Amino acid sequence: MKSKAPVSKNERLDVTITDLTYQGLGVAKVEDFPLFIENTLPGEEVTIQVTKVQSHYGFARAVAWTQESPDRVKDVDKTYRQTGIAPLQHLAYPAQLKFKQHQIAELFSKSHQDVEVAPTMGMDNPTQYRNKAQVPVRMIKGQLETGFYRQHSHELIPLTDFYIQDPAIDAAIIKVRDLLRQFEIPAYNEVSDKGVIRNIMVRRGYYSHEMMIVLISRTQKIPSQAQLVDQIHQALPEVTSIVLNVNAKKTNVIMGNVTRVLYGKPTIEDTLMGLTFAISARSFYQVNPQQTEKLYQMAIDKAGLTGAETVIDAYCGIGTISLALAKHAKQVYGVEIVPEAIEDAKVNAQKNHLSNVTFAVNKAEDQMAEWQAAGIKPDVIVVDPPRKGLAESLIDSAAKMAPKKVVYVSCNPATLVRDVARFTELGYHVDGPVQPVDQFPQTPHVESVTVLERTER
Repeated sequence: MKSKAPVSKNERLDVTITDLTYQGLGVAKVEDFPLFIENTLPGEEVTIQVTKVQSHYGFARAVAWTQESPDRVKDVDKTYRQTGIAPLQHLAYPAQLKFKQHQIAELFSKSHQDVEVAPTMGMDNPTQYRNKAQVPVRMIKGQLETGFYRQHSHELIPLTDFYIQDPAIDAAIIKVRDLLRQFEIPAYNEVSDKGVIRNIMVRRGYYSHEMMIVLISRTQKIPSQAQLVDQIHQALPEVTSIVLNVNAKKTNVIMGNVTRVLYGKPTIEDTLMGLTFAISARSFYQVNPQQTEKLYQMAIDKAGLTGAETVIDAYCGIGTISLALAKHAKQVYGVEIVPEAIEDAKVNAQKNHLSNVTFAVNKAEDQMAEWQAAGIKPDVIVVDPPRKGLAESLIDSAAKMAPKKVVYVSCNPATLVRDVARFTELGYHVDGPVQPVDQFPQTPHVESVTVLERTER
């Protein structure tokens, strides 16, 4: 018989917050029934109102606090929480770093793996770090606005300061918004599927300060396009590239397949780890360059390269890790499923005069099997997968190649823990502590570097 939840919708309760979820929600338990509550922190005593009840858990909102956490930050802008831009801004930064270390340690512990997790590497300034912005453009009360959606909705909240973005990017968005208003260019309406500008994307090189403006449009051409482009590059001297991306589909996907350069170059350049990278409108490039350098340096250091090794970089993107590894290895092989990223990777290899790198377009798991069949014997395999982690077939292929080390750069602790367990079954063990790196301050996300070493038999 189905047991009844011990709480009901709209009920008010006094609770103690005992934990934070991986999404940054406070957890309180009523007769072992978990309730998830936004804007609450462990140790706080709170009056809550239940908003939703499922069979095994529920959600509630905080109504009043009897006791607040000493780690609570008081002076916060609730719009950053409402839009999901900075869901952890109410938690003091040292406590955010501990929370991220705890996230990883707790998951290893729950899966009965005895793995040490080092303290999280943080930032001196945990705000204004993002080098890329994608903001929706909508009409509100007859006026074109830029901002961010309220979480779980399509309601745009106008914003002029995004808190975690490079301030020069925020200023550029406002300038482009004002010019769109001046030329009376209509924003996209997702209900009627009419209008023109859907999103504005801005990328800025952290070291180079080169800026790219991408106008994402429903239409093949923007009204007053030549004048608009002229005004943008006059108003923003750092702009070296203005790009039109056409997305005519009725979809939530941000970018379409057609990209045209309206001014300047198709890419901007920036440096990372002393290497120069060309970054196009659709390239994947890490959004926090300061922390990325720490993350990649950690991966290179842990790989223990002497210059004599063969290395495989699965999920190589535009070649950022591959090229950094190539400076310390004999030969590097990189694989990526996105053809444009591999084109960029090849250009970046030439740009940096590195000839000991070979790139392939393929699914990482398929390419690994091909390389294995071709007799390639890597000393080190580096993996930096998306949030879903590694395919089991990739882990199997990697283990069959028997590298001395696998360096796992992870953006999702849950899939990291699952994949490490699989590598352990196949004769590998975690060497040294897992190192968390705070790539996304003010959010619950955490990157980490784990080294798996082949157990000698």
